[in-house]
Amino acid sequence: MILELVSAGLIISACLAIFLDEAVYSIAALAGTFFLATLLYGLSGAYYVAVFQFAVGIGTISVLFLSGEMLSEKPITKTKLSTSIGVAVLGAVLFLPALFFSVSSPNAVSSTATLGDALWNFDAVDVVLQGLVILTVAIGIVVVLYERRNSKKRSAEQ
Repeated sequence: MILELVSAGLIISACLAIFLDEAVYSIAALAGTFFLATLLYGLSGAYYVAVFQFAVGIGTISVLFLSGEMLSEKPITKTKLSTSIGVAVLGAVLFLPALFFSVSSPNAVSSTATLGDALWNFDAVDVVLQGLVILTVAIGIVVVLYERRNSKKRSAEQ
C-alpha cells in the first residue's frame, strides 16, 4: 500500500511540475517528483539506483532553480488555486489504474534478478538520457545568457 501512495504522489507532483505557471513552483514540484522517485526506488530495494537518482535530481534541480530564477520572466497573473487543485485531481485520476491493477506483489513476476540489479545493470540508456537532458539545459542557459549579454551591448551602443 505504501508503494501505491508514493506512486500517487509521484504522478501528482509530476503533473504539477508540468502545469504550474511560475517557474519556481514548477521546479519545487519537480523536486518532489525526484524525491518520490528516489523513495520508490529505495522502497523497492534498488538502493544504488535510489542514491544515483537522488544525486542526479539534486544537480538537475539546482541548475533548473538557478536558471528559472535568473532567466524567467515573472508571470503577471499568479496560478489560481482552483487550477492547482484541478491538476492534482487530474494526477489522482491518472493514478487510478495503478491502484486497481497493482503489481506490487513479488509473485507477479518470476525472475532471478532483483529490481536493483535490473535497474542498475540494464538501465544504461536512462542514465545517458538523463545526462543529455542536463547537458541540453546547461547549453540552453549558456545560449540565453549569451544572447542577453549581446542584446545589452547592442542597446548600449545605440
